[in-house]
Amino acid sequence: MAMIKSRKHAQTRFHQHMSAALAAMLLPVAAHAADTPNDAADQAKPQTMQEVQVNGSRENDFKAERASSAKYTEKLVDTAQTLTVIKKELIEQQGATTLTEALRNTPGVGAFFLGENGSTNTGDAIYMRGFDASSSIYVDGVRDIGSISRDTFNIEQIDVLKGPAGTDNGRSSPTGSINLVSKQPQLENAYLGSATYGSGKQRRATADINTVIDADSGTAFRLNLLDQDSENPGRDFVKAKRWGVAPSVAFGLNSPTRVYLNYFHVKQDNIPDGGVLTIGLPGWTPPPDIAAVPATATSPAKPAKSFAFMAGAAPVDPKNFYGSVLDHDNVKADMATVKVEHDFANGAKLVNTSRWGKTKQDYLLTSFMATNANLAANVAGSDPSTWTMLRTNLTTKDQQNEILTNQTTVTADFVTGALKHTVVGGVELTNEKQINYTYANTAPAATAGLPPTSIYHPNPNTPISSAQVNLQRNGGRTEGTTNTQSVYAFDTVKFGEQWIFNGGVRVDHYNTSYNAITVQAVTTPQTIPVGTLVGSSIEAGDNLVNGKLSALYKPTQNSSVYALVASSKAPPGSANFALSTAANSAANPKFDPQETTNYEVGSKWDLLGQKLSFAGALFRTEVKNEVEQDPVDAKYYQTGKKRVQGVELSVTGEILPKWLISAGYVHQSTSVESGKVVTASGENQLSYTPKQSFTAWTSYTLPFGLQIGGGARFSDKLARGTDGAVGTPAYADSYWVFDAMAAYPINKHVDLRLNVYNLGDKDYVQAINKSGYRYTPGTPRSASLTANFKF
Repeated sequence: MAMIKSRKHAQTRFHQHMSAALAAMLLPVAAHAADTPNDAADQAKPQTMQEVQVNGSRENDFKAERASSAKYTEKLVDTAQTLTVIKKELIEQQGATTLTEALRNTPGVGAFFLGENGSTNTGDAIYMRGFDASSSIYVDGVRDIGSISRDTFNIEQIDVLKGPAGTDNGRSSPTGSINLVSKQPQLENAYLGSATYGSGKQRRATADINTVIDADSGTAFRLNLLDQDSENPGRDFVKAKRWGVAPSVAFGLNSPTRVYLNYFHVKQDNIPDGGVLTIGLPGWTPPPDIAAVPATATSPAKPAKSFAFMAGAAPVDPKNFYGSVLDHDNVKADMATVKVEHDFANGAKLVNTSRWGKTKQDYLLTSFMATNANLAANVAGSDPSTWTMLRTNLTTKDQQNEILTNQTTVTADFVTGALKHTVVGGVELTNEKQINYTYANTAPAATAGLPPTSIYHPNPNTPISSAQVNLQRNGGRTEGTTNTQSVYAFDTVKFGEQWIFNGGVRVDHYNTSYNAITVQAVTTPQTIPVGTLVGSSIEAGDNLVNGKLSALYKPTQNSSVYALVASSKAPPGSANFALSTAANSAANPKFDPQETTNYEVGSKWDLLGQKLSFAGALFRTEVKNEVEQDPVDAKYYQTGKKRVQGVELSVTGEILPKWLISAGYVHQSTSVESGKVVTASGENQLSYTPKQSFTAWTSYTLPFGLQIGGGARFSDKLARGTDGAVGTPAYADSYWVFDAMAAYPINKHVDLRLNVYNLGDKDYVQAINKSGYRYTPGTPRSASLTANFKF
């Protein structure tokens, strides 16, 4: 596989900072060497070999032995696919409170894409290996729809599956899926809590209460609580305010039949972040001049506008907030789950999961683009503090998502001759709905737009009267519904002690109906549109067949070498339940599903008494049936093809007693094999996909209880998409970020943890939008102090 070219000096910078990252990872070595001489002598004695003997569970705070899904019956070391498990202990050490923050523990996965032009993505807008994976997020194996930011307060672990997951979940992202595993009641009394205060007025409290109601019958109750009211250490006015409650009760935990009843409720009242201007960043140039327009019989003359005076403009303060007092992101999510497990006498197991979920989002963002039309006609040489910009777009989202599903899975073992089989079969019935309501600005002065704001000193508190903005539903809406009936089967075949073969197939029958109700006529800007509401309806349905096949060889009991081929399909409208009759839309039901094929070869090793895992894989993902326009006849065809290939390495677990590590590296080459180049720079690669990514976190506990740790993250340059914008950065630069942590137990009930983020106070671009006018700044140096309680 050929190495890809990178930005000038990127490789040099990467290797320079890699040494610093390794130094940070090896920080606990010095602490380990600082043990007392008696400790060192004790370690030299032969009996210390017992430290790496296997006694009971081989898991530790970082290393998981298995994935959560019933479809994966083997240990991770014997699973023929890249599958990362992020445990709650690692999440807690880092002080990660959201899914996006927790996913920093797997390389090349993150919220890199800010949004289209004036619009901004909401919630967990996750990219993975070149493609948007936001619609492939699951909770306990059930799709979790709705563009919200997910909290970690009720999360036991996160499973990140890389490569097509069509056989596991049906329609999905071409390059993987993310499954959040909820906390469940246990047969032990435990009362945990935490309180955090940090930079940016971060205030957060959680509680995790587990009570055994009846040990004989195996009945237990668990309650997880959250309350947070935090600002942002790097952004003015941005706010994350939410509270949540997650009660659950379990019956029969010590019996063959177990029943779990879970409820989840969270409410968010946030102030969203639309990003900041890219003015002054590398690659930015003044916008093109506007020529004078002479007067006509119907319009007045327009003077010429020149922007040469902006050459050399300084970057804006990353803390600037360009929104308004109107901005809000209010979310309410509810989820009720009933899960039944039964172990049969012959070793078979049945799992039935029923789920109802509903998410409502009311969102308004005052967005902006610093185009030549929106920049004020300032005089050359004027004071930059007087430069102003129009905020031309009020982005709204009034969306409701609902899901009702039932999944039944049966696992059974049997033997045929020399072959040992583990078969998993199941049926899934799902109904998903999404409604979006549209708005109109009915204010008398709506055509005048919002008051302009300063480029370098924006004031979000500038008064906005009801004469300027009065948003109301105008009667228009879109409604999308998808019904899916699925059957699937997996067979894991063991031949002797060294060969494991796995095959799986899934068949989904789906039907999507889409209704769009629009306002056909509008009276005047001073009144609510009262024109005729016109509805259009589109339906699409088909069968999707996906499969996977793998062969795995075990050189030793705790290692494996494997090869895998797997597929995934996504029909038109599968991500947002929206169909279209537009010829250039991939949501047009006349097109076939997007098809993905993944090839992977790799090796996994459990080392040091199975306390440390190492994995490496070479992968190639090919995506076809992308909708492209033919340059000759200007018609649209499904001839587009994209490719992602590379290598991924990871190490997780315990190096030495009390020394833990989680690290990963990915190098990926992306290309458009057929169709238009998708990056603004003109490079043949996929947008929002860093070529190289590295992440590491390590911690060590000293003999007297002090735990120290730290981490490093590297992200290569980030190419943005292309939409014809001129003078904006074509990509975001690469960056390194370093974090640190120290924790100490005050007594057996209380411990304190200090987290410091971005030690070097590095300025970097975390995400950039498609036009390149806006970006999300990375969090500057900040800190948080957490008190953890346990009884």
